[in-house]
Amino acid sequence: MKVEVIARLLEGKLKGDGKREITGIAGLENSGEKDLTFAEGVATLRRAARAAAGCILVPEGSSLPGHTTIAVKHPKLALIRAAAALLPKTPVKPGIHPTAVVSSSARVAGDAAVGALAVIEDEVEIGVGTSIGAGVFLGRGAVIGSDCVLYPGVSVYAGMRIGNRVVIHSGTVIGSDGFGYVFADGRQQKFPQLGQVIVEDDVEIGSNATIDRGALENTVIGQGTKIDNLVQIGHNVRVGRHCVIAAQTGVAGSSEIGDYVVMGGQVGVGNAVRIEDQAIIGAQAGIPTGKIVRRGLTMWGTPARPLAEFKKTYAELTNLPNLVKKVKALSRPKAATAKRR
Repeated sequence: MKVEVIARLLEGKLKGDGKREITGIAGLENSGEKDLTFAEGVATLRRAARAAAGCILVPEGSSLPGHTTIAVKHPKLALIRAAAALLPKTPVKPGIHPTAVVSSSARVAGDAAVGALAVIEDEVEIGVGTSIGAGVFLGRGAVIGSDCVLYPGVSVYAGMRIGNRVVIHSGTVIGSDGFGYVFADGRQQKFPQLGQVIVEDDVEIGSNATIDRGALENTVIGQGTKIDNLVQIGHNVRVGRHCVIAAQTGVAGSSEIGDYVVMGGQVGVGNAVRIEDQAIIGAQAGIPTGKIVRRGLTMWGTPARPLAEFKKTYAELTNLPNLVKKVKALSRPKAATAKRR
């Protein structure tokens, strides 16, 4: 695609060689003369001056002399749009692989694709344009919407419901039993796990994540939410719309996460926590059981505290060795005086 065509697509301001052909997308450091890349921020723009890219998306008002650039309001977002045009996804090749096991009562859309060794049990529904990878398991009565991608090795238990345009990466399990037990008569008695997992439209779930079914209610993942690899979502949890949950985060049962919440890596959320809309939870933060995180707050630390409070406390803890030295120094004269007496 010519640079001038990309500029029109992005409604950006072109400087340089508009006739140059672009065939790929790359990062600044590994880009070549036929690649499109982006730069935003002062430090990145300085590095971009040394890049070999054929075209660089830059913020409005920026200049990179000697380079072909397209100035746009949001370079990273513009790169997403350009990539979709330059490198369109390979269309799904419809059909059911001969080694797949598909129940006669399953309803598979005619233009869906089912890969090798997949197992599709009774009364499963698979929507139009959906791709089911090799070795995927879909339990009885599971519903998979339209234009979804389930990568190889995904397991969706019986009765779970997946919306439209959902992407689930390899090794993820949707609908396993929640971790619910009652101690009685000298042993742990398993509490019934009878609810569903409902994954709404436009969700993406990374590899080896686990989302447990509800006990007596449903576990819900809201529209547009993105979940990283190795995330654990417990039973009865409700995750709102357009949240971002990073790797190795664990959310205990019956917790409620609002809309537009951001959670860093290795966050631990206790049982029955409520995190309100637009909150930000920093990496490795711990949210105690029953805690309420108010709307828009940024929290960090274990137990998690508002960011300003955490930074102040952390600074004081860092200075603790110096404080100990001062206390010891102040204590010595008194000790010596007491010894003379």
